[in-house]
Amino acid sequence: MPTLLMALAKSTINHNKTKMPMLHLHPTKSSTTTIANNGSTQEDVIKLCKQGKLREALHILHKPVDSCVYISLLQACIHRKAVSEGKLVHAHMEEMEVLTERFMCNTLINMYAKCGSMADARRVFDRMSQRNVNVNLVTWNMMISGYARHGPAEEAIRLFHQMQLTTMLPDPFTFTSVLLACAKLGALKQGMEIHGKIIRNGFQSDVFVGSSLVDMYAKCRSIHHARQLFDKMPHRDTVSWNAMVAGYAQNGQVEEAVDVFEKIPERNTISWNVMIAGYAQNGYSDEALKLFQKMQVAGVKPDSKTFGSVLPACANIGALDQGREIHGRIITSEFPYDFVMQSALVDLYAKCGNLEDARNLFDKLCQRDVVSWTAMITGYAQNGYSVEALKLFKEMKLAGVRPDWKTFAGVLPACAKLASLEQGMEIHEEITGSGFQSDVIVENALIDMYAKCGSIIKARHLFDNMPQRNVVSWTTMIGGYAMHGFGKEALKIFEKMQQSGMKPNHVTLVCVLSACCHACLVDEGWLYFNCMTQYYHITPTMEHYGCMVDLLGRAGCVEEAEDFINTMPLKPDATVWRCLLGACRVYNNIEMGQRVAAILFEQDPQYAAPYVLLSNLYAAAGRWDDIEKLRKIMKDRKVKKSPGCSWIEVNKQVHPFVVGDRSHPQTQEIYAMLERLSLQMKVAGYVPDTRYALNDVEEEQKERLLCHHSEKLAIAFGLISTSPGSIIRIVKNLRVCGDCHSAIKFISKIVGREIIVRDAYRYHHFQDGLCSCADFW
Repeated sequence: MPTLLMALAKSTINHNKTKMPMLHLHPTKSSTTTIANNGSTQEDVIKLCKQGKLREALHILHKPVDSCVYISLLQACIHRKAVSEGKLVHAHMEEMEVLTERFMCNTLINMYAKCGSMADARRVFDRMSQRNVNVNLVTWNMMISGYARHGPAEEAIRLFHQMQLTTMLPDPFTFTSVLLACAKLGALKQGMEIHGKIIRNGFQSDVFVGSSLVDMYAKCRSIHHARQLFDKMPHRDTVSWNAMVAGYAQNGQVEEAVDVFEKIPERNTISWNVMIAGYAQNGYSDEALKLFQKMQVAGVKPDSKTFGSVLPACANIGALDQGREIHGRIITSEFPYDFVMQSALVDLYAKCGNLEDARNLFDKLCQRDVVSWTAMITGYAQNGYSVEALKLFKEMKLAGVRPDWKTFAGVLPACAKLASLEQGMEIHEEITGSGFQSDVIVENALIDMYAKCGSIIKARHLFDNMPQRNVVSWTTMIGGYAMHGFGKEALKIFEKMQQSGMKPNHVTLVCVLSACCHACLVDEGWLYFNCMTQYYHITPTMEHYGCMVDLLGRAGCVEEAEDFINTMPLKPDATVWRCLLGACRVYNNIEMGQRVAAILFEQDPQYAAPYVLLSNLYAAAGRWDDIEKLRKIMKDRKVKKSPGCSWIEVNKQVHPFVVGDRSHPQTQEIYAMLERLSLQMKVAGYVPDTRYALNDVEEEQKERLLCHHSEKLAIAFGLISTSPGSIIRIVKNLRVCGDCHSAIKFISKIVGREIIVRDAYRYHHFQDGLCSCADFW
């Protein structure tokens, strides 16, 4: 057995805390030839290290060697980030008893620190005192720097203070390292204390220390102090300029970042990278791509970090073609095609909706970290594949990868889309246990999830207990109330938002107008719409105009709504016209409905919704010939109508139903429950509204068809599958029909339970024979 492996075995037995893995190294043909020709000499080891043949070098290391051989081996380990092989060298050094020299200990610590294995570096550091080996400034600096770069950063600060208790004086490198730790932690108070020590030690004019101070203050959100220091620096190098650009960009001050970037005397690749990343991170993706083009025109060669910033910019604006082009350049470049770059590509394809390519890349990843898992989960959720997103989230945890705040923020919309309250609550518990509860982005996602899952009270509770709120927090809460038809509560939140000093954005005003729309607050809607430009300095977009048309149409002012459309400064899109057509359906305005439908047919002949709305309008008027003509047109144009579907979640399992569905294992019990309910409802005064049966058949058959609508089947299943008194939550992909709306009011009173239905437009809370929408939807 080679001496090296014996040493490793001994080290593993004697030091259980440092379990170095046993590597079974076998000589290759080339190494065997080398050994045979040249012998196991020190020159052979050094030569093999220089050739990058680390394993072959380790194989012939079986006797005492000079320190230069260990240095060569450890440098090769650093170059390859080969911690396992480094541990083999460490074991040999232990056996040869060379770790009684400070220089050799420092060399070993340097290897571990640069490979990011700080636990091993710390063990060597701690044993130096046990061996009576004096620690010098180089040792302290390597440890502090290692912790600052690889974490935990808190340990870098603790070690710096421990060093202060000795006679050792810090140098500029010490300060730059501990400032990096403060920057990573956002530890402004500790950073300012270290700034004071820098002044007392006379290093304030050192350009490297100055650049680190600028970086620390910027990353600790004290950009004013960062700029003051930058302006007072007697000498600035490119690092200083880059730190200032990054500081402004990280604090969202893009214009200031651009101003500093333009003034950099000599830009390097990092300068360009920092500005491109600044654009991309602040939502200026188009500008990021334009700057990337300028960089190439300027003759500056992009590196892996450049591509790492450009790919998210492509992803954010759905620039799939540009992303593919960059993907090709990455493959043909000399840069390492590592998992970080692959994760960015997964994110690109997922955000651009190309889930097949995203999943292929994801499945081929040899190493998956939280970033790659999150990219794929978020991609599924954002593209409507909620079930797949939740399934992958579970797989991620089974793989031993801990979700971070981005993962939670990415998977919660999947729960919201499915209205899966049980799974959403389970993820909420995980968030609390992981310590991300106070993250504002995660809290916003939780509020949105609870609101869209029908638990508006829980959403409000979270909102009221937020330590800090941003514009998204306020907007999400307003939108939640709007969706549930609680218009006045939404407007109260909006007033509180303004009183807090938070300025609304265009999305906030969409939610405010939507709240007015769902609660028939016509006067309030006009007030807020007319104030948009002058008071809120927001130019109305198509969404705002659409809300006003919807508000007027729902209120029965269909002629006023049509006049409003005709006087819009923007060309009305299909959404605006569909709002008016929906109003025509509610108020049986066939003439206007035909006129509006014709416009929609011309804009998008393949879109099914206008045909369905016009068909409903004809059916309500008994114009069955017109319905047949419309169906023929749909068939000729190959228009595909999405079938109505309702689903209910019971014990974390989603049960879907379509009209007349008999595929469920409990079909017999479901239909039996419907029969009992039907008899009880008729006794209570329910009369089926056969206008919503879109078939020219006998009245009795129309009633039977109405009885088997998907939402009624889902409710029946809920009644036989859940405990008495519990809330029944249903989701429907289309607008709930008038007959079902009336029937559910009766059902809620008969069974004495609250029934919450989320359709394609809003929430309905049915309780004791009444609905929260007050029959206005």
